[in-house]
Amino acid sequence: MGLIFTNHAINRLHNRGISQEKAYETFAHPDGQLNGKIPGSVKFYKKYDEQRIEVVAKKNEKGEWVVFSCWSKLKEKTPFHYQEPLLQKIIGKLVRKIFK
Repeated sequence: MGLIFTNHAINRLHNRGISQEKAYETFAHPDGQLNGKIPGSVKFYKKYDEQRIEVVAKKNEKGEWVVFSCWSKLKEKTPFHYQEPLLQKIIGKLVRKIFK
């Protein structure tokens, strides 16, 4: 099954140290899935040891799955607080408007 990654999603994967292979594995063989915040989107999740990877995707007008964000959560919270750069926030908002 093919999967399209937006530039935003690829940047998120790179910034968060997640491989495209793990993101694809999470999408193709999730432990579970939930409705995403954007209408029609789906959040797929899978646990890997101490890490839970989440992939948000939606089908486009051609019926192809498009990943537009991805992140990981650790079981233990760390004191590190990631603040999203302004350009990434803007791109994320544009992607959400496109897939409405």
